[in-house]
Amino acid sequence: MTSFAFGHALRIKAANTMRYRFQNFFIGKQITHASASDRQAPVTPGTRYNFVPFAFSGVTVNRTGDGLEATLVFPNNTLSRSWGINAVNDGWIMEVDVLIIEDPDPDTGLSTVNTIVHSYVGQVTSGQWDNVSLNLELSTVLDAVGTDVPRRTLNKSNVGNLPISNNVRLR
Repeated sequence: MTSFAFGHALRIKAANTMRYRFQNFFIGKQITHASASDRQAPVTPGTRYNFVPFAFSGVTVNRTGDGLEATLVFPNNTLSRSWGINAVNDGWIMEVDVLIIEDPDPDTGLSTVNTIVHSYVGQVTSGQWDNVSLNLELSTVLDAVGTDVPRRTLNKSNVGNLPISNNVRLR
């Protein structure tokens, strides 16, 4: 019987340098995963992903084009806070692959077939933590409508003459 599950592969970059590779499906194991950009080249030993419990959510786009910020949630501990603070202060880049994981091997618990459903690339724009979790919010330039980037004002040079009263009628 075929079974499917969803998992995530996360790549964390600081100043164009790969810092960490995490996966959140195979508990206590390490997987080899080729991201969409790696599909051109063979998988190398450098593409190993260690298990870290994290959640990824918030990537939606509606018909008006504005998107919601994505969020990565990690357990709150000294390890996650040590690099999480740097990620917020320095605007690290997070690349997340949403995976469909098919039929894990009953002996090893690993799957050789991991299909990429969606890839999301975002920059850490803010973060917060409480007693339980560390939350990192990610934004992308594709979310420009939702985050009001670029900010523009209406003036005569971009739209022409502006009305000086609120009594405006369209005919």
